[in-house]
Amino acid sequence: DGREYVLTYVDERYYNDVDEWRDPGDELPPMRLTIPRRDYILDSEEVEDPDEYYTFLEQPPVERVQRLYSIDEVKRSARVRDIARRIDLDTLNFDFGSATISDTEVQKLDGVASAMEKLLKKNPAETFLIEGHTDAVGTPEANLALSDRRAEAVAEALTNAFGIPAENLTTQGYGEEYLKVNTPGPNRENRRVAIRRITSLVAPVASNSEQ
Repeated sequence: DGREYVLTYVDERYYNDVDEWRDPGDELPPMRLTIPRRDYILDSEEVEDPDEYYTFLEQPPVERVQRLYSIDEVKRSARVRDIARRIDLDTLNFDFGSATISDTEVQKLDGVASAMEKLLKKNPAETFLIEGHTDAVGTPEANLALSDRRAEAVAEALTNAFGIPAENLTTQGYGEEYLKVNTPGPNRENRRVAIRRITSLVAPVASNSEQ
């Protein structure tokens, strides 16, 4: 129709400086979980059969998706992200202040990588969010950067070691904002990475064809 549109990109490090940001989660009612916790958050330490990863990831969101979200909106809104189930990769061990994953640690991703591969065979447009987290030791700025590197390290391992296409993975670090164990001290459980299948949040048409 002759109108011009200007698309802008904001570096994630400067999200808090964008005055126009409105959390789409504010449009949603409070989360009311009606399923057992293990059906909502899968701790990798509790996984006995690798097929559990696929069974978990193929499940639909825990509530009806109201609208299509951008990937940036999903990354930035905790309420929107919480619609998607989460895998906590507790078996991955990060040293204090480190984002390095050893070859031994990489092999611990085999089960979740196999699940991703199966889902991608059914729908090549699947999108997975890799979340990085830290403990509360250090400055918020340093922890945010470290959590970004942890998420990126896992995404790179999934691509390089298991062949998961990089275009199906998106990463975001949250620093010390979402502690799993509420402690100001060093804590291994807080130095973690989590994975969510966010396809239904960013591409409802694709997800509806699966369900």
